[in-house]
Amino acid sequence: MTDAKDERRPAGELEASVLAALWAAGAPRTPGQVQQSLGTGLARTTVTTILTRLHDKGVVDRRRQGRGYAYFPVRDVQDAHGLTARRMHSELDRDSDRETVLARFVAQLSPDDERILRDLLEADGR
Repeated sequence: MTDAKDERRPAGELEASVLAALWAAGAPRTPGQVQQSLGTGLARTTVTTILTRLHDKGVVDRRRQGRGYAYFPVRDVQDAHGLTARRMHSELDRDSDRETVLARFVAQLSPDDERILRDLLEADGR
């Protein structure tokens, strides 16, 4: 019997697992194919729900395959780093006062992170 604690994982963890399966596949996958590759006992309907949510967030795209869809990561979210960057942009887009959000973000950076950000901005010619 499965422990209830194991059955209820955070949505972010499930999304990351599904995305990892899509990245590893390197080709569009149906919810059933993703379910099989995960091998975790998740129901196909759960995998479909996760894929639909990722699609709604713009993290994955899909194309018709039979009566359903095959899903694949969008170009700028090809790995965990791309996913994190996408999430950061999504959070920034939620607030109309971008300047204040960015100012507070930068104010909370560690000295090492601030140096990295400064180097990246200078290297980009800004």
